[in-house]
Amino acid sequence: MLKALKKIFGLDPAEQNTPATPQPTAPEVQAQRNAQEPRPEPDTASERDPVPTRESRPRKPRKPRTEAPRWKPEDFAIEPMEGKTRFHDFNLAPELMHAIHDLGFTYCTPIQAQVMGFTLKGQDAIGRAQTGTGKTAAFLISIITQLLQTPPPKERYMGEPRALIIAPTRELVVQIAKDAQELTKYAPLNVMSFVGGMDFDKQLKALESRFCDILVATPGRLLDFNQRGEVHLDMVEVMVLDEADRMLDMGFIPQVRQIIRQTPPKSERQTLLFSATFTDDVMNLARQWTVDPAVVEIEPENVASETVEQHVYAVASSDKYRLLYNLVSQNDWERVMVFANRKDEVRRIEERLTKDGISAAQMSGDVPQQKRIRVLEGFREGKIRVLVATDVAGRGIHVDAVSHVVNYTLPEDPDDYVHRIGRTGRAGTSGTSVSFASEDDAFALPPIEELLGRKISCEMPPAELLKPVRR
Repeated sequence: MLKALKKIFGLDPAEQNTPATPQPTAPEVQAQRNAQEPRPEPDTASERDPVPTRESRPRKPRKPRTEAPRWKPEDFAIEPMEGKTRFHDFNLAPELMHAIHDLGFTYCTPIQAQVMGFTLKGQDAIGRAQTGTGKTAAFLISIITQLLQTPPPKERYMGEPRALIIAPTRELVVQIAKDAQELTKYAPLNVMSFVGGMDFDKQLKALESRFCDILVATPGRLLDFNQRGEVHLDMVEVMVLDEADRMLDMGFIPQVRQIIRQTPPKSERQTLLFSATFTDDVMNLARQWTVDPAVVEIEPENVASETVEQHVYAVASSDKYRLLYNLVSQNDWERVMVFANRKDEVRRIEERLTKDGISAAQMSGDVPQQKRIRVLEGFREGKIRVLVATDVAGRGIHVDAVSHVVNYTLPEDPDDYVHRIGRTGRAGTSGTSVSFASEDDAFALPPIEELLGRKISCEMPPAELLKPVRR
């Protein structure tokens, strides 16, 4: 061991007696390296090898690119059927037919078949149809056809839309714009949407970046752009007023009048007006803003869809929340819309559900638009189990696979009941609506039954659905 230690510390006598090999100095080391390395080539362009270019470098063999087969109208083959109208029966552009094919449309719905028979010829029209019947596609197909058939003017500026669609709610505007983008996927047309509650400058930047062919907007935000001189409506060829009765109810008609005054005279534009109801006020507006319109009314066999199973529970106001909680939790409902009449009710319901472990979000006029969009996406993706909303969400929200609609409070307007329960049982699927009738709102049930044309059986909730909520 001693010998090993001496060796470690350089004290080994055998090593001390061996003469040390002299170590080369730094200049000598460098000289040795230079001798081993090849001499550098002369630094002249004539003697230096060319630098390998990107083209001269060896490339790895690439797999041949497989191009998607080109779409042909023959790929969209729909057999004629008695009593049905095909999109092929209209003279639609191939770009539009390609998009319709992608969306899986086959035969026109009744409102589409009847409305497009007039609007594709350039005639004004007013239409009434039950929610979820495809009227949005009807007026979008007419607009796109008009814009594709008529070339834009040579002198054109940003902020001059060729088609204008006005809708009462932000959600409906977003939905219409989404449908328009899907239908113009293969067409050289730009779609823009303006709604309040979102970044004005961001919307302005989009407007300044490219021409606007189809503009979808709420009345208030459109007026903001118009009054600031950012949007000019004197080139509008087609104007659509969607949910006209709703705009009346929400007090938007004065703003709509201001907007329409900025568009060309009614004899120089095509005007389409859609409404869930044809009241005297709606018909007066139609007479003011259209020229000899075709009137299309699609009378449903039933006011409420037959695919929706309807229930009413007689329950005290104090027991409503535990009934809602137990219905959702005990039955494992996954995608539910809950409607209440007031914003403060919506907020309280959402807070209590979240506190009790059920993922929920609220949708009302107080929620900023960006958040509303995120909430809707979360609900569509299944991240949010319960969406609690006022009637601002009763129209214009199209979310697939909503299994249940709950009327936490019955609406005062019977039409709102139909729109609420229409959020489920869409596109032929089945759904269920459950309404709570308490001492405070049971008076709203008879007018609803009168509108439906039948009685809705009212029952007492089972005892297990009124159990206290476990904290």
